[in-house]
Amino acid sequence: MTRLLSGLELQGFIKERQAKQVRNLRQQYGIVPKLRIIMSEQASAAITTYVRMKVAYASDVLIEVEVAPMAQRLMPAAIEQANHDESIHGIILQLPLDDPRQTDELCNLIVPEKDVDGLGVGAAFPSATAEAIDWLLAGYNIDLENKHIVLLGYGKLVGAPLASMWKKRGHLVTVLDERSDQKDSALEQADIIVAATGVPRLLTAAQVAHGAVVIDAGTASEGGVLVGDVDESVRERDDVTITPTKGGVGPLTYTLLFDHVIQAALKIAGKL
Repeated sequence: MTRLLSGLELQGFIKERQAKQVRNLRQQYGIVPKLRIIMSEQASAAITTYVRMKVAYASDVLIEVEVAPMAQRLMPAAIEQANHDESIHGIILQLPLDDPRQTDELCNLIVPEKDVDGLGVGAAFPSATAEAIDWLLAGYNIDLENKHIVLLGYGKLVGAPLASMWKKRGHLVTVLDERSDQKDSALEQADIIVAATGVPRLLTAAQVAHGAVVIDAGTASEGGVLVGDVDESVRERDDVTITPTKGGVGPLTYTLLFDHVIQAALKIAGKL
């Protein structure tokens, strides 16, 4: 039977701890943790739904969230205003942007201590998505020592920060993209595969070794529906450990995003 790595399951344990931390910040220090989400006013239905999930989660743990949809030309001023607003502890730029070429430029405008998504230069926090994948594997006692890890995709959100994190720990990491030579042979030898290219159904069952661990961290929108990098044929196998179609990396990503907001607020309270 296929073993599923559920981010939702781990989320429950973390959420309970976060709620206690936020209650303490509010009651003892009068600090209300707040996140501002700056996003395109033309965001897809799938992205808008994901933002609503973040807002609902934040409400459960008593974190305030301000969602600010706007034209991309207005984002630099909005980021600057949020940087100087002492009531805001975290700022995220909800991706993708209408013009992705500005992604680095806009992410780097967020001051490091409020960059809770960890996407800007010098951010005080790690990439929330990369950290979520790391926590997901640890939560299910999957040891990375002496394992051959393949990262399929080297993007700003997942592949690049995850490769940096794991290589610093001395893990064996191979980074590929969808056009890499010898991609199939490298994948077939991998103990752990993290797919994060944004190419729908790129990773197929034939490319995955017996007993491999597969993390689907890629997303693309097809007809307003988010689609992953991993073909369903992989999940039909009974010899792999894999994230579910829904409830895998995503829920744990925004859980850790709010962990960063809490940490930022704790620093202001002088308790971290």
